[in-house]
Amino acid sequence: MRIRFYSVVLLFVLLMATVAEAQVKKPACDRACLQGYMDRYLKAMLDRTVSDDLFARNVRFTENGITLPLGNEGLWYGMSGLGGYRFYVPDTETQQVAMIGAVKENMGNHGVNDDQGNNVAVAIRLKIVDSKITEVEQLAIRPTVQLGGGGGARGGAPAGGAAPGARGAAPAAAAGGARGAAPAAPAAPAALSTGDRVAAMKEPNPIFSQVIPENERASREDLVTQANYYFTALARHDSKGYYPFTEGCVRFENGITATNDCLAQFTGTSLNNIVDRIRDRRFVAVDRERGIVFSFAFFDHYRINWTWQLAELFKIEKGKIRRIEAVFHQAPFGIPSGWSTYEQSISEEIQSIR
Repeated sequence: MRIRFYSVVLLFVLLMATVAEAQVKKPACDRACLQGYMDRYLKAMLDRTVSDDLFARNVRFTENGITLPLGNEGLWYGMSGLGGYRFYVPDTETQQVAMIGAVKENMGNHGVNDDQGNNVAVAIRLKIVDSKITEVEQLAIRPTVQLGGGGGARGGAPAGGAAPGARGAAPAAAAGGARGAAPAAPAAPAALSTGDRVAAMKEPNPIFSQVIPENERASREDLVTQANYYFTALARHDSKGYYPFTEGCVRFENGITATNDCLAQFTGTSLNNIVDRIRDRRFVAVDRERGIVFSFAFFDHYRINWTWQLAELFKIEKGKIRRIEAVFHQAPFGIPSGWSTYEQSISEEIQSIR
């Protein structure tokens, strides 16, 4: 009898301890919470404020693949306005949130918060652990600026703004003639930069806000696999691969429509053998509720010693890609992401980041 009594008491104590632990444990961050972290991060960058309230003491930060101290370097130095366009991809399963958008940057006045300066396209990933930001990975796609302040408006794509739908065409020849030539004609208006075009998007395409019925939602890993088919199809393209696109699938790159018919483009020959390698394929945020996958990757072109560093997202429905959006810029050939081992950085295998 006494043994039974003590067993009941012990069971009760263990049960109360479990309940107390559950009450103390902080709930996981939901969609709105994760998006809130992104908004707070952007405001912190604008204010150049690195606080213990928002950031872990050992927070890691990269911009364009380079590890930097957090605060007052990279975009943190000259950000001058929050911009307008933001597309969030919250991943509640891994407690990460990613974004493509545009902000203002004014290097000339150390980012006085006057909303003046250049539009800069950005792609950002945050990792949240114990209510603090522990990882910050961002691309900042700026207009080309020469030393001394001159320069054109190229932002990601060669000046002129044509969408590099194949992302492999050689860049346009530099403007200007030999010294002593006749005076040049008046300069044409500056071409829009990638940042200008992304800022002009105002709102994400309505397709991305459509919710997938709960009984039709794919797993996170299945969505990553489906998005990766795009990279595999484009690398060393030969018109004969597996192309899981819906009818009317659109590719929208650097603020310009690259094609209104992905399937026709991929079954045609215009993309053949343009991209030699698509590597460091890091799938960092997946929104299962809306069927969206956000990735970072690199497109290498051996023949012209050229690398595109990019962020790309996919809307997937019933195992097929319905819409693709990307922002990208030229980077040093072969540059790694700053988050992968050397072996991962040259691999074309999937990296599902958690």
